[in-house]
Amino acid sequence: MEQTKPMEYREYAEYTESRPDGQPEPCPPEEVLENRAEGKQGMQREKPEKTEKQDTYSEQSKQEPQRGRIHLMDELRGFAVFCMVFYHGFYSMANLFDMPLGAFLFRFFMPAEPWFAGLFICIAGISSDLSRSNLIRGAKLLLVALLVTGATALVTPQEMIVFGILHFLSICMMGFGLFQLLYGKAACVLHKEPRLSFHILPLILCVLLYLLTMELQKGYWGLPFLFRLPVPEAFYSNVFTAALGFPYPGFSSSDYFPLLPWCFVFIGGTVLGRLARAGRFPAFAYKKRIPFFSFLGRHALIIYVFHQPVILGICYGAQALAGLWA
Repeated sequence: MEQTKPMEYREYAEYTESRPDGQPEPCPPEEVLENRAEGKQGMQREKPEKTEKQDTYSEQSKQEPQRGRIHLMDELRGFAVFCMVFYHGFYSMANLFDMPLGAFLFRFFMPAEPWFAGLFICIAGISSDLSRSNLIRGAKLLLVALLVTGATALVTPQEMIVFGILHFLSICMMGFGLFQLLYGKAACVLHKEPRLSFHILPLILCVLLYLLTMELQKGYWGLPFLFRLPVPEAFYSNVFTAALGFPYPGFSSSDYFPLLPWCFVFIGGTVLGRLARAGRFPAFAYKKRIPFFSFLGRHALIIYVFHQPVILGICYGAQALAGLWA
């Protein structure tokens, strides 16, 4: 196929062909040179000027800090798991093996248990806001929780886990995942931002609701030091009300974290997660300081699932050794 000649070549060829003798001139005439210059200028693309919006976006992208993994969350989660493992170990020593040392340590650390458990739940809420697959994560965790219930029912039926922290977290994750799905669709219809931004008011509301419902297991609701009102006994009727936060008489679960009041700790964590998603945590939160706790935090689920069989094995071994020495 014949290639298209450049503009200046064709113009010069047409000019030479128009001469009577057909002979080209030593150099192109001025008209061809002018056309050649105009053609080159037309072929050059003008660079588009940056709009004000593009300049603003580039400035914002430069100002936004480059945030990586929040190692402080791993370390706090690992610390909470570390405390829970030892607390469950003391519980098993006291209630399953009647060890006086275990009973003493269990009573000593009992007041601290809601604090490190609450820390673990709050961090789970933060992580859930950073995740887009909470429905799947919650369903998988619920399966693990049911397996734990079945295992404890077979091995230690007197200390069976009916609705523990894994059950609680799985329900919260699936509920929050459903909320994310519905809110995302509503935001798409209403042409709004698909994710919520941080506001302090929801966090304050979560704290108040937690304080209002923290004594439901004892049959009361109210604010500490302000008022305390009894809850009707009809609320405490079956296993479903027990999972909600109203345990019926005779209900027993060696690990018990009902939806009320603990769901407000989880929801508060999702509110704080909006800060983490925006990269607005303090700079020290992104630095690794305690690798041991960071490792525990990254493998929290595996540790939590398998720590109880390990504790039972250690206690049985210690009891056997004590019998040999006696």
